[in-house]
Amino acid sequence: MGIISVENTDRLFWLGRYSERVFTTIRTFTHSYDTMIDAEEEGYRGFCESLDIPMIYSDREDFIRTYTFSASDPNSIMSNLLRAYDNAILLREEIGSEALAHIQLSIYAMEKAALSESPLIELQLVLDHIAAFWGTIDDTIDDEQIRSIIKAGKRVERIDLYARLGEFGDKLVREVRRLRGRLKKTCLSYSEEVISEIEEEVKRDAPDSRRILASVSTLFR
Repeated sequence: MGIISVENTDRLFWLGRYSERVFTTIRTFTHSYDTMIDAEEEGYRGFCESLDIPMIYSDREDFIRTYTFSASDPNSIMSNLLRAYDNAILLREEIGSEALAHIQLSIYAMEKAALSESPLIELQLVLDHIAAFWGTIDDTIDDEQIRSIIKAGKRVERIDLYARLGEFGDKLVREVRRLRGRLKKTCLSYSEEVISEIEEEVKRDAPDSRRILASVSTLFR
């Protein structure tokens, strides 16, 4: 196992976070798409509030197009995908060209979706390429520490998003358990006390999303 620089450790972690953010927000967005189309003019507000997205959109249609596809909106799905790509391109040697290619193909699918009148099919292709990226990471990277840093970022982001979206229960408990196991295989400096706090909170009958998010923000020293 080689020594991973501080800069690349950070890039690997955020590659995991950004790729997961794209995956889960697309999945949530597509599941809510018909409701947003059919709802009252400002029916998208609940979605924005749950993900702490500033209300910069002029109307429902502006939200659907801008939040999904605008590279100039820092909160958009496209912006997060481009951040994943920026990290991936700098990590070509660590993750390999095949993994990088799946991130590139995700961008092409997003660009195609932006031109479509029915973008959900192309958005599904983005999900497919992100899933293929994760599969390639497992299949082609021999260095367990590199894989574990990416996956730790993925789990942290998933816990954060699930808490914001109110997706509690066994699914969230499982993600925290998997994060704990993954962190032990990384070079990341984290607090065992905080991960225990998160684990205890998600097991409650009525978890407090604010407590979970606050703990996640202080997990790394």
